[in-house]
Amino acid sequence: MTADPARANQGRLVGVGVGPGDPGLVTRLAVSTMEAADRVTAPTTSPDSVGRAEAIVRQILPDLRIDRLPFDMTADRAPEGRETRAASHRAAAATLAPWLAQGQTVAFVTLGDPNVYSTFPSLVHELRRLLPDVPVSTVPGITAFQALAGRSGTVLLDGTESLSLVTALDGVGHVADALADPGRAVVIYKGGRYLPAIAELLADHGRLDGAVYGELLGLPGEQIGAVATAADRPASYLATVIVPPAGAAH
Repeated sequence: MTADPARANQGRLVGVGVGPGDPGLVTRLAVSTMEAADRVTAPTTSPDSVGRAEAIVRQILPDLRIDRLPFDMTADRAPEGRETRAASHRAAAATLAPWLAQGQTVAFVTLGDPNVYSTFPSLVHELRRLLPDVPVSTVPGITAFQALAGRSGTVLLDGTESLSLVTALDGVGHVADALADPGRAVVIYKGGRYLPAIAELLADHGRLDGAVYGELLGLPGEQIGAVATAADRPASYLATVIVPPAGAAH
């Protein structure tokens, strides 16, 4: 069988997780992948702004060339917000497509893990419209909830326990659903502005004791503590809450 020359020369896109903020949590595989790539890209809100993922990478590889891809971070609850974000994903994909068509290996760095609440899957979705057969892979990154568990000394799971990972982008509805099972650990992402409401909900379910929160993990302004001590004020967008299973004595 004769190989397709066009496909043989096609590049590869790699999503690289760089952890929640501390450069010490970037894996060796992530570093070697970035060093070996023909081009490294990073999301940003503006071409002139250093995004959080890029800031982490620059602490490890200060001389690495990084191409910035602007993404709209407007909340997507409203239809116009969803369309604005989708348009920025399409624009980023259009930027990547010529490089990949030239056979380049392109690394896209992202906070945490590229397969957990990341911009990367949306970018890949739009890229597939332009290059349906482009190879895509990911390098896993340490997540914010893993980092928070380590920093706070919280055991997430043991034995046959299970975990729900939810967001509070639209309020605490998903949190309430997850708390319905008292034997399940719950991790809440992106709910900083709802932290007082989350604390109240945890108290109503008898789950406030032992719940911890962390915001800006590994970044300037980092805060880690018991949810009960922060129940009177909102936290930043990059806030994570861990709620151990009810009655856990790990």
